[in-house]
Amino acid sequence: MENRTELENLGEFGLIDKLTEGFELNQPSSIKGVGDDAAVIDCGDHYQVVSTDMLVEGVHFDLSYVPIQHLGYKAVVVNLSDIYAMNAEATQITVSIAVSNRFSLEALEELYAGINRACKLYNVDLVGGDTTSSLSGLVISITAIGVVGKDQIAYRSGGKENDLLVVSGNLGAAFMGLQVLEREKQIFLENPEIQPMLEGVDYILERQLKPEARKDIIHYLNDLGVLPTSMIDISDGLVSEVMHLCKASGVGCAIYDEKLPIDHETHRVARDFELDPSTCALNGGEDYELLFSIKQADFEKVKGNEFMTIIGHFTDKGSGMNVIDRSGVSIEMKAQGWNHFNG
Repeated sequence: MENRTELENLGEFGLIDKLTEGFELNQPSSIKGVGDDAAVIDCGDHYQVVSTDMLVEGVHFDLSYVPIQHLGYKAVVVNLSDIYAMNAEATQITVSIAVSNRFSLEALEELYAGINRACKLYNVDLVGGDTTSSLSGLVISITAIGVVGKDQIAYRSGGKENDLLVVSGNLGAAFMGLQVLEREKQIFLENPEIQPMLEGVDYILERQLKPEARKDIIHYLNDLGVLPTSMIDISDGLVSEVMHLCKASGVGCAIYDEKLPIDHETHRVARDFELDPSTCALNGGEDYELLFSIKQADFEKVKGNEFMTIIGHFTDKGSGMNVIDRSGVSIEMKAQGWNHFNG
């Protein structure tokens, strides 16, 4: 009997590794292929970066509570975030959709109004795409393109022992926004007469339904004269992304629980759900903040910056990847973020 390997045993990145292990880069212009936030192509005096993401109805979004214009906006933002995670400037996108006949022209116009709004805000051009039919709801696939100077690009693999680990913004808000939406959906399904309870959770709902990519951080770092030694965007949870940086850079790490930036609304709602706010910050996905490392010499440049927080540092590989809790106990990291093939 032929062996069968279940996809959920591999996870998204294990599957990508398996499917692409036989591929080689044969074009001199192909600088970086699979394995970073974006592919890197040599265009002479600069690099072009290219990234693709797909959003599938029922897997990545639920239209029972996601406004379709917000969905169009978010679909663009999550792709641009990968471009900024290369320390690059996003310039163009292509948009492809597969759509079932339950969607009207007016609904798709709303979707594209959200896409257009994101394009205008982030100064990127829609330059192509494809449309086709679907038998199972809506699928959105976006390719984002950007540019970066050859001496300014940031890979996942440049981190060194003792580099400081820095995160933009705050963590866990999008995850808690999703918990609120899922809770209210269940209440509605059980009793459609009950109005959703969404007072006092505006911030975390916005972080889930209408996130922003951190283009501003790229500009702040440039203005400060700080070039990240490694960088990634936080889509699958902080722990998962830290582990990617450590693996690519060949280092270990120490992340300090007490340093994690958590918004007061995220903290409060996590407690309401009887969840540990730190666990939500470490493992909740869809923050689309930037996680990056900097040299110790750049500490003074970012210290006290309101837009970013130093949360730990890289260590030697032999020390492993650890979270240091508030009592000083070292806990080995285990990624518990989003696995596309579970369930």
